[in-house]
Amino acid sequence: MSSSTDETDPRSPEAPPRGWLGRRWTWFRSLPLIRTALSPARTLSLAFLTLGGFFCGILFWGGFNTALEYTNRPEFCVGCHEMRTNVFEELRGTIHHVNRSGVRAGCPDCHVPHEWTNKIARKMQASMEVWGHIFGTISTRELFLEHRRTMAEREWARMEANDSLECRNCHTIEAMDLTKQNPRAAEAHERFLFTGERTCIQCHRGIAHRLPDMRGVPGWQ
Repeated sequence: MSSSTDETDPRSPEAPPRGWLGRRWTWFRSLPLIRTALSPARTLSLAFLTLGGFFCGILFWGGFNTALEYTNRPEFCVGCHEMRTNVFEELRGTIHHVNRSGVRAGCPDCHVPHEWTNKIARKMQASMEVWGHIFGTISTRELFLEHRRTMAEREWARMEANDSLECRNCHTIEAMDLTKQNPRAAEAHERFLFTGERTCIQCHRGIAHRLPDMRGVPGWQ
């Protein structure tokens, strides 16, 4: 003989939600827009939904990649006056900006990896630097010089950690002809670079921007 009860099985879909989180979830799912989005399609075929999702994915990827490349141009980098009036002015006087071969290295060439995965990681890291602009950390020349050593050391550490990846995008050991270098440079490259004892940035700090006060920097005289 079976017995009836007025209690609802808590596992049943009709069971009232328990707790604050359960009530919030029920309220969220009851919203008309959410209810429509979660309801199965009644008139559209699976093929249509699949193709629609595919083309929406293409549009999203195209927009994302366009925005990514837009932020990967020197014009974007120097859009902030902190960069335009400080480090960019210093770059303009170096061989990376004007040289006999006409090859120019812009901001992204030295500060953003070319490979997509490393590029995304660097962009995420650089997004945190926007706070410095918002809060005016280096908004004046005096503040820039005050923080210059800290910013330089952070960038040196990043490039040492990735074995000067951005440098190696253009300068490769395989293409390096030591016979066309002066004896001092050839000796240093053969002793330190070819053996992996040092990486590019450890010897070429200040190659594109002025150096901060270098007192106390290991290995620097």
